[in-house]
Amino acid sequence: METIEVKTEPYSDQKPGSSGLRKKVTVFKQANYTENFIQSILDSIPTHDREGCEIIVGGDGRYFMKEAILIIARIAAANGVASIVVGQNGIFSTPAVSCIIRKRSARVGIILSASHNPGGLDGDFGIKVNTQNGAPAPESITNKIFQLSKEIKSYQICADITVDLTRIGKQEWSIHNGKKFTVEVVDCVQDYSDLMKEVFDFEKLRKFLTVENAPKILLNAMHGVTGPYIKRIFVDELCAPETSIINYVPKEDFGGHHPDPNLTYAADLVEILKKGEHDLGAAFDGDGDRNMILGKNGFFVTPSDSLAVITSHMNCIPHFVKQPVSGVARSMPTSTAVDKVAQCKGLNLYEVPTGWKFFGNLLDANKISLCGEESFGTGSNHVREKDGIWACLAWLSVMAERKISVEDIIKEHWVKYGRNFYTRYDYETVETEAANKIITKLRHMVNESSFVGAKFSSSDKMYEVKFGDDFYYEDPIDGSIAKQQGVRVVFIDGSRLVYRLSGTGSTGATIRIYVESYESNPDTYSMDAQIVLNPLVQIALEISSIKEITGRNAPTVIT
Repeated sequence: METIEVKTEPYSDQKPGSSGLRKKVTVFKQANYTENFIQSILDSIPTHDREGCEIIVGGDGRYFMKEAILIIARIAAANGVASIVVGQNGIFSTPAVSCIIRKRSARVGIILSASHNPGGLDGDFGIKVNTQNGAPAPESITNKIFQLSKEIKSYQICADITVDLTRIGKQEWSIHNGKKFTVEVVDCVQDYSDLMKEVFDFEKLRKFLTVENAPKILLNAMHGVTGPYIKRIFVDELCAPETSIINYVPKEDFGGHHPDPNLTYAADLVEILKKGEHDLGAAFDGDGDRNMILGKNGFFVTPSDSLAVITSHMNCIPHFVKQPVSGVARSMPTSTAVDKVAQCKGLNLYEVPTGWKFFGNLLDANKISLCGEESFGTGSNHVREKDGIWACLAWLSVMAERKISVEDIIKEHWVKYGRNFYTRYDYETVETEAANKIITKLRHMVNESSFVGAKFSSSDKMYEVKFGDDFYYEDPIDGSIAKQQGVRVVFIDGSRLVYRLSGTGSTGATIRIYVESYESNPDTYSMDAQIVLNPLVQIALEISSIKEITGRNAPTVIT
């Protein structure tokens, strides 16, 4: 098999964000665009590590995934990689890639997904790199990849390689230098399913779902990657009826929908749960790392509360009985609900920037066992990615142990710890100049010495500023620094406002505003979060001038 060198010109826009490089499909289909980025990924690996190594490759089934896998195989072969392992039909969930990297001691993983972003010809595509520990590549690596992408002059490729992704087994080629190159197509679910059986008590869960008057569950794969996983695990292994899963056939365009598991984009699941016929509902995003949990009658569990409840019930999960929880971490914008659990249980608590990669060092150093983000991501030390199906199994384990409803579990939690009312306003595809103007304005505001002690009022409620800053993080393991990770406004009563620019979109900018208020009065616990938080929301909008600067009268999504 001949290796050829193709001359190319660099692109200036291949800087990975918090979850890899995400652009429109049409961008990735530009001449040499994907090839350049893949070559830059391989060039970031030292030659002695790259030659003869194994790479895990897979994606969420979205449009252009299969073409990208073929490009990866051809460039990997030409660059001395010994083998790539890919899921059947190209499918691997993001947590499954992390699982297999760790199981096989692979050198690197390449995940082809734009996560919760829409797919299809006119949709988004993404390429993310995971390192040897199974975690998303840290900024030191993604910055190196970006630098190489700006300097690239050519890439190496074995253009004649073709791969049959439908057939499980090994496909092998002899490269011109006499070395062998192998593509191994594997069952995309098996290794991950085996790991779940180690983490959870499948026999107990099976009995819970099959006894007389067993609770009814409904899981929505949103036509993303989790379809084959929930079919195998919940239907084939745990014996739930097949009617327990919907939208479980992966589609290149996610059925024309936005594969984001929240109240807006998973509204079909919410409406079904509101009928009161199901006891547990869950939705998963395109690549399977995010989740939304619902109880009977559509009772919504915020991701922040979900992390706190799982932490408080960690002994319901066999994995944590065998390996007691060492600590817990949350992203900075996530509500402080889990903080109170950690304090009660004597667990170390860490606050990190948004981006799952920031949990990796803490997990590897055994500083934490559980972690989560308000953006519908929850996970543990079983892999190095957030994991939607794991979160659903965790909730099922708590229900199986407690024998009470999702709503009762949450309300019991509030009685013990108090309730953190929480909401997030997303303004998507904002013009970049306008978004930067807002964040710059807020940074100047919190840096003013007069800001501490400033008072803001709304609806007859007064809030006094305790402090404001632009979140700064120093990794306690390797000392790496992350600056300007979100503007915080913290009030004396513990209420918080947080403003960030999200790095997960493919066009324009997404401004996220997070609003939190802690209440210890049980009379407030049953109130609607939007009503309780409305005074703070109005203050958040006012001090950001978001309406005036963007012209937007309302956010794209409220969660």
